[in-house]
This record gives sequence, C-alpha cells and structure tokens, in this order.
Amino acid sequence: MAVTDPQTTVQVLSEALPYIQKFSGKTLVIKYGGNAMTEDDLIDSFCRDVVLLKEVGINPVVVHGGGPQIGELLKRLNIESHFVNGMRVTDGQTMDVVQMVLGGLVNKEIVTQINLAGGKAIGLTGKDGQLIKARKLKVKHKTPEMTAPEIIDIGHVGEVEKIDSALIEMLASRDFIPVIAPIGMDDQGASYNINADLVAGKIAEALQAEKLILLTNVAGLQSKEGKVLTGLTTAQVDALIEDGTIYGGMLPKINCALEAVKNGVKTAHIIDGRVSHATLLEIFTNAGVGTLITDQPNASTSE
Repeated sequence: MAVTDPQTTVQVLSEALPYIQKFSGKTLVIKYGGNAMTEDDLIDSFCRDVVLLKEVGINPVVVHGGGPQIGELLKRLNIESHFVNGMRVTDGQTMDVVQMVLGGLVNKEIVTQINLAGGKAIGLTGKDGQLIKARKLKVKHKTPEMTAPEIIDIGHVGEVEKIDSALIEMLASRDFIPVIAPIGMDDQGASYNINADLVAGKIAEALQAEKLILLTNVAGLQSKEGKVLTGLTTAQVDALIEDGTIYGGMLPKINCALEAVKNGVKTAHIIDGRVSHATLLEIFTNAGVGTLITDQPNASTSE
C-alpha cells in the first residue's frame, strides 16, 4: 500500500469539505458498469466510494449493468446471441438468463461488496415495488436500399414508461443504499431488459437528483483533438452533436445525460470508471475526472 504524506491527506480533505457541505442531503444516481464492475481493485474502490458518500450524508442510488456477464452465461449455456442496432435480441429463454444474471448474480455481488465495505445496501430490480413500469422497445432498422425503416421485434427489450420512486426514497431515508438491476415490467406482467444508462437517467429525473453519474470505459467526452471536455452546457453538447464531434457509441450515453439535465437533474457526469475512486475524484475535487454537463453556464468541474 502506498504511503501518503500527511500534509497531502489534509489538503485533500480540506478540498473535499465544501463539496461535502454542499451535497449533504442530496441524491446522486450512479450508473455502474464497464471495467469498474469487472476488475477487483476497481470494484473495491467503487464500493468504498459509495459507502463514504452515505457516511457524509449524501444519498447514493446505484443502477448497474451486466452485459458481459449475460453474454458469458449465454455462451456457457450454448444460447446464441443476436444483435440489432447494438441491442441483444431477447427471447423468453434469454430473458430468463438476463433476470438470473442482473437480478441475481450481479446485483447480489454488488450488494455484498458494499456491505463488506461497511454500508447497508439492498438489492432490487425494477419489478420490486413497481419501481420501473416498462414497455416494449420498438426498434427501427433501415438499410440504404430500403425506402422506409422496418420495425423489428427484438423480444423482451424495453424502455422506461414510468418510474415510481417511493421505494427508493423510503430505503434512502432509512440509511440503505439501493442497488437496482435495470429490469422492468409492463401492465401484463411481462419482464423487460432495459439499458442501464436509460434507467439511471429516468430514476435521476424521478428523484430530481443532484447528480447523474455515468461510469464508462473512456476518459469522458472528448474533442476532435482528443481533449476531455467538461463544464459543458446542454446547448454546447447539442452543438457538438450537430458538428459531428459526438457520434457513434457515445451518442446514446450523451443523449441520456442531456435528457436528464433538461428534465431537472442539476448535473450529469460522464466519468472514467477505469480510474480508482473515480466517483469521489469527480465529486469532491476541483479538477474531476470526466465530463460535466449542466444547464447552468459557467459551472465548475464538480459543481
């Protein structure tokens, strides 16, 4: 273990103090996935971060993914995966695996690790307490030779219709840390797998959270020259999409962050989950480790 100079420790704590004071009592929704969820040292640092947030009076809500783990189990069961526009076609058999992995294996492992770090985590899926009301996602697919897009049924893949945040609020008020798997249910009782970024964004909106934090496998939103951009307004992000700076796989994540901020979440952060203690670095330091998006001009990195 590295030896830290006491003076450095004091400086770090002093820098964190105004942020702790500012965000005490506020809600942070954190989407947890990527390398941060598969590498042991990053799992440990994330769980310790979440517990520390709770200890200083901030209310973290964790929404997690699990795509690689789902793919691994499907492979072991000899169930072939098919994708349309980057989304896994999810028939009934595949949905059973999704629920086993997300609602069982992955969810309970995160809960266990947070509890081992001294927290009081409790695992949920969106089906618990009617937390996430879902509807089937209609996927449009168009090739250059087609005059109009076709609608493709990719099975039990859904989108959020409504969030009922009562259960989350009750748990947070009793000092629990909710850990939520992105599985929703429709009015007929059918289960749906939903993109974890989208679920985190909608939960942040429903809670009117102070922050939405999306952990990723990149350093943040980057300029065409490769520089990490931060302190961006929603208007600036819209312009970056328009001029092609933001494209491809980053678009869904950025759009999720934009929508959350435009619907009442104070700030959204896209941060590098490959960095140890990335969550604390983004929230409690002046420099941060990623991209901040807000509707407020002249926001600082950790605003």
